Amino acid sequence: MAFCGFRQIMTRNILDESQIHPAIRETVANHQSDIIREVQAAITSHDVVVVGMKQNPFPKKARKALDTTGLPYQYLEYGSYFNGWRRRNALKMWTGWPTFPMVFVKGVLVGGAADLARLIASGELKRMLSGGSASSPS
Repeated sequence: MAFCGFRQIMTRNILDESQIHPAIRETVANHQSDIIREVQAAITSHDVVVVGMKQNPFPKKARKALDTTGLPYQYLEYGSYFNGWRRRNALKMWTGWPTFPMVFVKGVLVGGAADLARLIASGELKRMLSGGSASSPS
């Protein structure tokens, strides 16, 4: 993490464009871009979005936790353990989050099912949805 003034900035390693041959840059830029656009549209249109996959118990846990709160959410499901991994991999590379589900609140990636459960238990999820900001770790 780096600091810019008073704001903490997260840095992630990503291959610099100058290290990608010009002939393949468009291919790299557009690879699996449809799934990313679909998730971006959902997080723009819905306060809470859960991105998951079939057969994985953790997206189900996240959805069940949200169901108990009565809060509306959008669920997007991409494949299973048997298919769709290439498309899901694009989401992992886009977000930097290694597992499913990916839970977004007000456009902010908050983590997975366990992270969502902590936000619900602490009351932070309701604060985020009512206009409060997500707290950052110290």
